[in-house]
Amino acid sequence: MSIKFGIAPIGWTNDDLPELGGNIPLERCLEEARQAGYTGIEKSGRFPDDVDTLAPLLADHGLELVSGWFSGLLLNTPIDQEKTRIRNQLELYQELGCPVMVYAETTGTVQADRQKPVGDRPTIEPDLIRRYGEKLSKFADWLQSEGCPMSFHYHMGTVIEQRPEIDLLMDNTDTSVGLLLDTGHLVFAGGDISELVEAYGQRINHVHCKNVRLDVLDRVKRERLSFLDAVIEGVFTVPGDAEGGIDFRRFLKELHDLSYAGWIIVEAEQDPEKANPLEMAEMGYAELLDGARSAGFEIG
Repeated sequence: MSIKFGIAPIGWTNDDLPELGGNIPLERCLEEARQAGYTGIEKSGRFPDDVDTLAPLLADHGLELVSGWFSGLLLNTPIDQEKTRIRNQLELYQELGCPVMVYAETTGTVQADRQKPVGDRPTIEPDLIRRYGEKLSKFADWLQSEGCPMSFHYHMGTVIEQRPEIDLLMDNTDTSVGLLLDTGHLVFAGGDISELVEAYGQRINHVHCKNVRLDVLDRVKRERLSFLDAVIEGVFTVPGDAEGGIDFRRFLKELHDLSYAGWIIVEAEQDPEKANPLEMAEMGYAELLDGARSAGFEIG
């Protein structure tokens, strides 16, 4: 069982909140990601979209492109239209050998709306989730045939956020719909990491490790903050931060026990003025590396 460690650029620059790190050059992000020990990185909006520019840029820094976010609209969009929407990103990922496509259903999402509390997200009826699952499976089958399988990202502020919704989606989709296990979003939504691993471990094909400051989370819920305001207030941090409440040693042991193999990504959106990106990246890497070795993983 071999795993690799990557990182998301969101600790340096936040696409949804340009005031957080918008002045940080991409070159610094790539240099510091590699300096911290990572061999992979996910794509952000700051990255070039053409392979002839991006491939040598990543190679110069000793990094692989692991994957990246796609804002799905399949709930109300025909499959053929969704294929057209995703085509350019898919072709880039194919060229660079990305192992998965991170896909989230963002129809009606409030995740990027600072005027709406994250609790005021859209919801859909269970029967509609079941029908959506059939449609999502067909789309995931196509992505799999294209060599870039889907990794579905439940996310705060979206229609698939809480454990009952995840359960319905997993129960009503084919195995071509892989599950992205995001520790931070699951805890934010009140879910239990160990229970999700036990329930759907064999469907997990990508992992995001973000820690949660539980005291900040309590205030976010009490004051009904938006998702982006929660980020600004520091609800997320990296593995290894004593202010976080997630036991990543236990989580890594559980991943090892189910024979997980693939990428583990540190992704913790924070204000780079308050949380130095290099220091946070190094902290997350050190915690996960030590925990993975203790769990028995081989590090690729």
